[in-house]
Amino acid sequence: MKVIHVIKITSIAGAENHLLMLVAGLRARNIDAEIVMLTEPAKPMTEFVAEAKRREIPIKSLVIRRSIDPALIKNLRDLFRESKPDIVHTHLQHADLHGITAAWLAKVPVVITSRHNDNAFRRRPVIKQLNQLLWRLADAGIAISKSIARFAVEVEGAPSAKVHTIYYGLSFNPNPAERESARQAIRRELKIEKNDVVVGIVCRLVEQKGVEYGLKAFSQITRSFPSARLVIAGDGPLRRSLESQAVTLGLQGRVQFLGWRGDVPHLMAALDVLLVPSLWEGFGLVILEAMAQRVPTIGSNVSAIPEIVVHGETGLLVPPEDIDRLIEALTLLMSDHGLRQHMGLMAEDRLEANFSESRMVDQTVALYDRLLANRKRS
Repeated sequence: MKVIHVIKITSIAGAENHLLMLVAGLRARNIDAEIVMLTEPAKPMTEFVAEAKRREIPIKSLVIRRSIDPALIKNLRDLFRESKPDIVHTHLQHADLHGITAAWLAKVPVVITSRHNDNAFRRRPVIKQLNQLLWRLADAGIAISKSIARFAVEVEGAPSAKVHTIYYGLSFNPNPAERESARQAIRRELKIEKNDVVVGIVCRLVEQKGVEYGLKAFSQITRSFPSARLVIAGDGPLRRSLESQAVTLGLQGRVQFLGWRGDVPHLMAALDVLLVPSLWEGFGLVILEAMAQRVPTIGSNVSAIPEIVVHGETGLLVPPEDIDRLIEALTLLMSDHGLRQHMGLMAEDRLEANFSESRMVDQTVALYDRLLANRKRS
């Protein structure tokens, strides 16, 4: 079986990390899987290429010069005709538009799209109409959560029979000694004292992630918790304004902006609580990374987050943009070490049972097999 995955990349976040994990898992199962990466001229994304090569994943790069690029459709069509894949699998809006169209023109046997988010722009009439057409051209779609599956059907007009929910997965090997070693190393690097209680936000610094609400809530609990620290890992267009907000809130010395980190699993080990104050969230791979390190999550009760975080068991859920409820949740977890430990253990158990990498890859391969078998019968 030969599978080509197509994705446009301008940064490395959940969808991109998921794709690397998925393709590596497919190749480990003797599936000839590769990535075709669409990049803007000024953003060659060499770090993503390097990571793909480190994982021994074949990768090609094509330039996308505008939102609708007929030359790119032609280039993809020619690539598919030459490579003759059994399946083309697209990820994110630009790859859907160009990849699905090119695969249809090249008469690729099976075309699949993955839906990773429910961004507000997808509700615009012109985008809804476009996606309705693309769903007709695709043989199936993978939604990364039940929330996204509902969105695809209700907003994009996807036929429900074409939509299959396959959760993101994470590869992890529970090792308390390694976890403790990583915790101590990161805390030394960040000059965090042994007894400091550390809250972390790990995300792209964009409006969707609601970081401003996390900062406001954290600023209100610092008097009650003088040893509280907040670390924010990630980069994006809002970084400068968020740094200014932290100063305005008087959080100098309490908050560290770390920028993009390539060692998120180790960083998670240094945290006591993960804060995910998102306004919407297609899935939240970062929550799985916290679960792997036995870290409970305080998350917004939106989109797919309640499918991952069990309120009162593996973390706490609060309404989005509700600073008072964020303060209550932070106060509860930061004041109770035993509760944090219990929730962390429950989170690890839930990760292993429901969100493993092998489960995700196996379910994807099973879908590929069914679609190809149906195509051969027809």
